[in-house]
Amino acid sequence: MPKSPPPSKPSNNKAAAKSAARNTDSGPSRIGTAGDDPNSRKMAEVQDLSASMPFNATKAAEHGFTSGVAPVQGASSQPASRLATGSTLSESNELAKTGTVAPEGVNATVAPLDRVRVDSAGQVLTTNQGVRIADNQNSLKYGVRGPALLEDFILREKLTHFDHERIPERIVHARGSAAHGYFECYEPLSDLTMAAPFQSKGKVTPVFVRFSTVAGERGSKDTARDVRGFAVKFYTDAGNWDLVGNNMPVFFIQDAMKFPDLVHAVKPEPHHQMPQAASAHDTFWDFVSLMPESTHMLMWLMSDRALPRSFATMQGFGVHTYRLVNAQGESVFVKFHWNPVAGTHSLVWDEAVKISGADPDFHRRDLWERIEAGAYPEYELALQVFTEEQAEQFSFDILDATKIVPEELVPLRPVGRMVLNRNPDNFFAETEQVAFCTAHVVPGIDFSNDPLLAGRIHSYVDTQISRLGGPNFHEIPINSPIAPVHNNQRDGMHRQAIHRGRVAYEPNSLGGGCPFQAGAAQQGFVSVPARIRADEEQGKVRAKPEKFADHYTQARLFFDSQTPVEKDHIANGFRFELSKVTVPAIRERTVSMLRNVSDELARKVAMGLGIDPLPEAMPPVLANPAEPEVTRSPALSLLARPGDGSLMGRKIALLVAPGVEGESLTSIQAALVGQGAVARLVGPHIGRMRTAGGDMIDADASMENEPGFLFDALVLPDGEEAVAALAQDGHTGEFIRDQFRHCKTILALGASSRLLAAAGLPASMDKSFEQGRTGIFIFDAARVEDAAKAFIEGVSRHRHFGREMDPPMV
Repeated sequence: MPKSPPPSKPSNNKAAAKSAARNTDSGPSRIGTAGDDPNSRKMAEVQDLSASMPFNATKAAEHGFTSGVAPVQGASSQPASRLATGSTLSESNELAKTGTVAPEGVNATVAPLDRVRVDSAGQVLTTNQGVRIADNQNSLKYGVRGPALLEDFILREKLTHFDHERIPERIVHARGSAAHGYFECYEPLSDLTMAAPFQSKGKVTPVFVRFSTVAGERGSKDTARDVRGFAVKFYTDAGNWDLVGNNMPVFFIQDAMKFPDLVHAVKPEPHHQMPQAASAHDTFWDFVSLMPESTHMLMWLMSDRALPRSFATMQGFGVHTYRLVNAQGESVFVKFHWNPVAGTHSLVWDEAVKISGADPDFHRRDLWERIEAGAYPEYELALQVFTEEQAEQFSFDILDATKIVPEELVPLRPVGRMVLNRNPDNFFAETEQVAFCTAHVVPGIDFSNDPLLAGRIHSYVDTQISRLGGPNFHEIPINSPIAPVHNNQRDGMHRQAIHRGRVAYEPNSLGGGCPFQAGAAQQGFVSVPARIRADEEQGKVRAKPEKFADHYTQARLFFDSQTPVEKDHIANGFRFELSKVTVPAIRERTVSMLRNVSDELARKVAMGLGIDPLPEAMPPVLANPAEPEVTRSPALSLLARPGDGSLMGRKIALLVAPGVEGESLTSIQAALVGQGAVARLVGPHIGRMRTAGGDMIDADASMENEPGFLFDALVLPDGEEAVAALAQDGHTGEFIRDQFRHCKTILALGASSRLLAAAGLPASMDKSFEQGRTGIFIFDAARVEDAAKAFIEGVSRHRHFGREMDPPMV
């Protein structure tokens, strides 16, 4: 008779439990007892609550005539605490807009109208009219086999609501993710503006921020090469202010007249509705190659800026030039910048393509999980402030949305920080229904004469009326301000406010003249009377200023400011996108446009497309542009913004297999979790496996359901048996090769160094962007402390581009 295996030792790996509880797409085979952190407790309580209902106890009572006339009460279970039934762990982070946790067992929509949240814990099911539903399993029929009856109002209400649960998606920025948070002012800016968020040191203003792609539809992937929206709604005590920007500071066009043309060109081609969420097709490149003003934006779009690693590591910009206005009516121009504390980090193209297949929700998941784990994304708001007199001296026009104001010309002034610390309770009610508009400003913020901004001021309101069913979209809870609202607007679809009295006009006497206009004395909004000086002889005209005709100087500035590896990525981006174009003339036209930026860039792109000879440079519209003040700006390089080097929120894979050397692995895992990283145990399959020392560890992910390109770094374990098992699994080599190809940090402990060679990694690399730093660490398991220290330092560098090869050797 074979001997039974010795009893397993209980696992006491707190770091593994904490990491497993911080994920939304996979989990361990067994849930241990609740740990000392909220994520672990919630995981355990959800498991217990689910396990308390092993089957549908009501199901047996659904049949027969007697059951039809006397339905039984539905089964329910009582959770150990409210932790298990909440949407988000961040609901306890109270903000002036969100409040705090929903009152238990209350549907506030049928209570007084200062309500939005619902908690159905312990409550029976009802219709939308509050009628208790005895049977939610069967439609009303004449006899158990008879026809369904028209009088079944419960069925009709349920189906009718279901049939109308979708609203039109946004034409652009349809694919979005969002979070609540707050903005904290560093110092009062009352000398520059009377805008409410900037009036005192430490003043906190609640915000709701939505990140998005631009071109794709609502169900498209997160990691497309695209511009990203970065829209911030400030719920100020003077009303809502929407700073609606992007992760790039410039745009494709200079005038809103061309916006429909741009969007029609980049969207799927109308004859066959392809491709989705991609600019790599004929109509887009046909349009932009005939619009040379797009050249600067194309540099950004083909750069790594279009492939952010996460929303937490992405810059944001207001794009346009706005005005700050103080209480005396004095104004200055301003540009808005959001700088992530974690630094600006990107994906590489091969990685982005693979992620889009394995996890199209990559950015959405990352944002949610960071906030749930307490690794709150943080950004610093910085301003570029300059006068009208200064603007007139610039070599470019500050009303041109295809231009930046270089930081060397006007330095950034940090004025506050934004922290995102609460996930939405409901995606549709908040993220999908939130309505941003550039026209939503508060006293102290005003517009410039930017012709693209002027069109957005109109277009956004018009769009929201269409999407959200009428003019009362401002009353949807996520859109409503925290400031009091009093006006004479009435009626319209979906009106929520119930006004008393009979007065709906101004001036009036029947209402005592109320509500009355505030006037300037009570800080009512007053537009700046003179926005930019204009020659008196000019009248109405459809034209652009002459400086708008300089299409290439700042595109050249951007390209020349990049590091060599970033320049290579820009060239590769153009090469890939244009290779998808089917009309050679469009490719050649684009290369001719690029010659006005850099012959080096144009030659690389042409070579990759088989264009020979190099076409002549496209004739510039402005033959003799003004001499630029700045020709190189290091701040334009992503690699110049490494951030604080924190590992907070980064995902690291630790491969495991039966026979793994557990002590060194769990030591590394604990060190990573201590740095704020999510260190996941990834095995050939999920579940428990025995270590070389007889302990049990539990893999909460597999190499199949969590491929290597989803992680920021990799740890290979010691243990002869485990290494042998991993070597027999083809996923292991793919895991290592993807980590290597994408220039991520790899640590091999003890015997696992053999896996590097087996995966085909080169023994040496000729190219070295960072001399002596390859990001590959090989340590004996006895030196686990040294290994952890070196690995953590390597991960903090994000990527090691000295390993990058084009085409890849591995």
